[in-house]
This record gives sequence, C-alpha cells and structure tokens, in this order.
Amino acid sequence: MNRKGAKSQRNKGKIGEDVAVNYLKQNGYEILEQNYYYNHGEIDIVAKDGKVLVFVEVKSRRSVRFGEPEESVTPKKQELLRRTAEGYVIEKNIGEIDCRFDVVSVVMNEGKADCKVLKNCF
Repeated sequence: MNRKGAKSQRNKGKIGEDVAVNYLKQNGYEILEQNYYYNHGEIDIVAKDGKVLVFVEVKSRRSVRFGEPEESVTPKKQELLRRTAEGYVIEKNIGEIDCRFDVVSVVMNEGKADCKVLKNCF
C-alpha cells in the first residue's frame, strides 16, 4: 500500500473510532481511553459499561460486500488484544474487576454510519 493509501486507511479508521465512541456514549458506556498502546498491541477504546471494564475493538468498512467488519477480528488479533488488555490492567494497577471484549462494527455508507456492538465477543 502506498503512503496515500495508508493515510486514507488511518483516516477511515479514525472516523470509524469517532463514530464508535459517540455510539458507545449514547448507549451508556463511559469512555476511559482511546488508542491505548502496550508493547506491540493497541486497544481502540477502553470503557466502562456499568461496573465492567470493556476493551473495544472498532472495525470499519464502507460496505459489507466482502463481509461484516467484525469478521476481520481473527484469533491472532484476539490474542493480541488479550495481551494488551492484560498490560492495561497491570499498568493501571487495577485490582479485581470484571472485564470483557466488545467489537463495534461500523459500516459507512453514503455519509451515514451504521453501528452495532457485539458484546463479550471472545
């Protein structure tokens, strides 16, 4: 991918994350952090849903022609997210707390965004 294509992908991802943050807030989530990095992993959004700490992966697409966005969260990506979440809990010195992994699927279509939250995905 050339530099322009990479920049376009990052921009699309950022727009998708902004849409997801707004959607999560409207659905009662408290956003704690965005783009948390630990070692080689990144968690798009760290939030609380009630008393549960939620690690959110955001997947955006312009259409579902090649499948739903959430289908791209592979087992390898899930493992990286788990390790990154463990790093978050250790780094922030969080004690015992219920945690889960959600995926927010964003499909951007003609200026509109359709979102759905898949809770406790893995």
